[in-house]
Amino acid sequence: METDETLMLAYQKGDVRAFEVLFSRYQREIYGYLYRNLAADQNKDEAFQEVFYRVIRSAPTYTVTAGFATWLYTIARNYCIDLSRKRKLPMQNRLDTKESGAESDGIETIPDLKTNPHKEMGLKSLNEKLERALTLINPDQKEVFLLREKQGLSFEDIAQIVGVSQNTVKSRMRYAALALRDELKKMGVLDLEES
Repeated sequence: METDETLMLAYQKGDVRAFEVLFSRYQREIYGYLYRNLAADQNKDEAFQEVFYRVIRSAPTYTVTAGFATWLYTIARNYCIDLSRKRKLPMQNRLDTKESGAESDGIETIPDLKTNPHKEMGLKSLNEKLERALTLINPDQKEVFLLREKQGLSFEDIAQIVGVSQNTVKSRMRYAALALRDELKKMGVLDLEES
């Protein structure tokens, strides 16, 4: 299997198939990232198209100094920041929501939930509380938490995307986990005796 970086370099040389492979690998992840980071009234389809347009436009300057995913998420993040500045609103993070019948980009569900509606209702309630808790924590910590836990990026990649040191990213992740734990305790999701 060709690496993302090899495919991007091939695309630079005119191999359109290489871009199609990259697009198919990342379309769901980038759409999910945009969906969680744009306000409810912002057009996610338009943003998705703009991000990949920027990838195409920036392709000639791409160099393998970081992983392709890091470069791609940096483009997506910068576009979200640009939109937020235009609106003068902070980036929004959304979890476990559906738009126009699309598959959820939130926390993955356990496969046997369909056979047990009580578990499904409990998980939905937990997801709603987690979504609410995420809106209450520091935006920098929330961003790192979602890039790590939802997108599965390494601390090194996240550091490059957000433009801070790995130690800062790890610190933000730690504080995000602590803040989420505290918020979930307040909501009665976690036992107050747990630590």
